[in-house]
Amino acid sequence: MSSETMLDLAIIGGGIAGVIHLHYARKAGLQVQLLEGRDAVGGLWRALPAWQDIQICPADWTVGDVPIAGPAQPDILANIEAWVQTFGLAPDIRLDTPVHLARHDGTNWELTTPEGTVRAMHLVAATGAHNRPIVPNLHRQSVTLTECHSSTLRRPADLAGCTVMVVGGGASSLDLLDLCIEHGARRVLWVHRGLRWFTPTGKPKAVAGSIRPLAKLQASGISIEQQNAMINADLDARYAKFGLQDIRPARPLDLRTDQLVPGRARMLAHFREIERLHGTVAAIEGSEVVMADGQRIAVDVVLWGTGYSTDLKYFADLRIAGIANMAELVRRCACVFRSVDAPNLYFPDVGLEGVGATSWAFALGARTLMSHIRGTARLDMQPTPYRLNHLDFARHLMERDPAAGEHAWRDLRAMAMTTPDDAPYPMP
Repeated sequence: MSSETMLDLAIIGGGIAGVIHLHYARKAGLQVQLLEGRDAVGGLWRALPAWQDIQICPADWTVGDVPIAGPAQPDILANIEAWVQTFGLAPDIRLDTPVHLARHDGTNWELTTPEGTVRAMHLVAATGAHNRPIVPNLHRQSVTLTECHSSTLRRPADLAGCTVMVVGGGASSLDLLDLCIEHGARRVLWVHRGLRWFTPTGKPKAVAGSIRPLAKLQASGISIEQQNAMINADLDARYAKFGLQDIRPARPLDLRTDQLVPGRARMLAHFREIERLHGTVAAIEGSEVVMADGQRIAVDVVLWGTGYSTDLKYFADLRIAGIANMAELVRRCACVFRSVDAPNLYFPDVGLEGVGATSWAFALGARTLMSHIRGTARLDMQPTPYRLNHLDFARHLMERDPAAGEHAWRDLRAMAMTTPDDAPYPMP
């Protein structure tokens, strides 16, 4: 790569956000390159085990004419690869090109790679806000049990006949509990401190994860307060129906701050067989887990459903490099995904951490960003006061992008009300 070439835009990361932004940059006529550290596109989805899947139904993941075969990791990876093939993106993708340092020189971005320096006026950091697995750094001594993070459990069939401890209170822990039941673990223990809301259901996650009901509420003009009230009433009824009052979060769900994920039918059907411990793991010694209250429990396997942190250490600016999680990143962005710490820097994941159609929202954000780079849209520097979900996210962008059209919100509402639940939204 020539260090003399000045790009309009550089994109770091070849996951779904990266390739979607590359497509819209090319469509806008920008000079752009995507830099991917691995030898193929896919981002985190290339590294995840085959059982991992999305939290929404497949129709809510895909966009327009790029179909998806199913909700599991091989399907998601194939969908990302399909974006590259369908839109002929490969010529502007540089594989095996990790960015070791991203620095703004006061005028432009300089990206240090093994192949030289890449310069660009704008930078999309699409390396993901969830890209470093969190495994607690606790005391370990002569460990003989097996430990796996949810991202590294390759053979869930090996859980058969084992005593398994699942640690965590979020979506990953629900998946791991479900896997324990599915693959015949002898004893399942669930350790958690706080718990997050999920939707108890007997339906498969790929069905229960549909966000079309929320879209219809938003399109009908119901306020966020009314949406919260309706959803909380439904959740209260579901938790009571499934006998889950003991794990009901202490405060009501608020779409402005919380993510809502579908429940796991198998885990719920066997909920009374799961031994729950409210607390934290303090140490692992030999084949025993030592709890913070001193209790010692012999187990065969510990599964960490403790989520991911944000790794932005490739930035020279310590304010950015020091960001450790999504909440911090949200606070360091204006207008949903525009960095307040450095000029012409964008984090496409930030606006998508609530409830929404992931790829479709990436496409909306990418379209608006390209209009901003070309000078026809305005990404302001006003902090976003709370998380924007689905159509609210779309309306926020449309209000700043004249290219969306004079009747954009009217058309969006019509799309939400008329698109069949099993059909993807059209390309924005």
